[in-house]
Amino acid sequence: MLYYILTHLTAEVSAFNVFRYLTTRTGGAIITALLWIFLFGPWIISHLKVKQGKGQPIRSDGPQRHIVEKQGTPTMGGLMILSGIFVSTVLWADLSNLYVWAVLFVTMGFGAIGFYDDYLKVTRASVHGFSSKLRLASEFIIAGIAVLCFMWIGEKPLSMSLALPFAKDLLIYFGPFFIVIGVLVIVGSGNAVNITDGLDGLAIMPVMIAAGSYALIAYLVGNFVFSEYLQLHFVRGTGELAVICGAVVGAGLGFLWFNAPPAMIFMGDTGSLALGGALGAIAVAVKHEIVLMIIGGLFVLETVSVIVQVISFKTTGKRVFAMAPLHHHYEQKGWKEPTIVIRFWIIAFVLALIGLSTLKLR
Repeated sequence: MLYYILTHLTAEVSAFNVFRYLTTRTGGAIITALLWIFLFGPWIISHLKVKQGKGQPIRSDGPQRHIVEKQGTPTMGGLMILSGIFVSTVLWADLSNLYVWAVLFVTMGFGAIGFYDDYLKVTRASVHGFSSKLRLASEFIIAGIAVLCFMWIGEKPLSMSLALPFAKDLLIYFGPFFIVIGVLVIVGSGNAVNITDGLDGLAIMPVMIAAGSYALIAYLVGNFVFSEYLQLHFVRGTGELAVICGAVVGAGLGFLWFNAPPAMIFMGDTGSLALGGALGAIAVAVKHEIVLMIIGGLFVLETVSVIVQVISFKTTGKRVFAMAPLHHHYEQKGWKEPTIVIRFWIIAFVLALIGLSTLKLR
């Protein structure tokens, strides 16, 4: 919205021409989302406290200290994040770009699924939301629509292929079956972030790191000159997704202000599912699906720890970890929550650097 208003005023005020630049608008998206949450965050938290009463139900089979320390903390903080992302994106992005709307569709759609799940948990005072099968089916439908959109917008055969990191020309062509790959990336990313969200501030910082990394990737991949120089696959129009990534970073910073230990609010499935879905959708759009497994490697580790734990217990009756996901394992080993969170942040940062190195190592 501001993009159109300000650029149309360049004839009268030449200084407004700066708002044509993607970097300027990405910076504007960061600041707007951050200020939005600072302004409206306290009201949202107080409102959710009144509505939820006892706050988010705490799992009885989780770490026992959570029952004492985290009881009564409101959830659905993802509403703060999603509102900041939506407002910021609408103000600063080029709304004629279909990639923007497709990613927003996934973000808000996954957020709606997470919100309904959180709502059922709070109203029922139970850790169980709605049917996992129905939830996954809803995620697959939303992701499928977005991937079809990406395949339709993009140039063939690239939009129906899987690009491999470290290889400048190699593509694995799937044709119409690429929808399966894209959906798995988006749904897997959404649920991986959801699994990681278990400690105060644990998930939001790696999400911001990943979003910042993909802001750079989107900017480079969407620019013909830079993509040609770095021997990346040029995907016309995806540069605009840097604005959404900036909005995620800004909203994440604002949310972290209230989510830092001890948290005043949890993001809940409303936020974690939406943010993970957004990262997955952006990765598919810019043709860096595999790189997401590196940049978002922390989310992969957390998810794998759960899978390994379940398989081991069902097949041998023994547990590999003291508790899954991985962050709970270290809690059971005696690590303090801030120690786990900050060390996991460091891991996420290092993995992001490794993932970004694939842009040059070709």
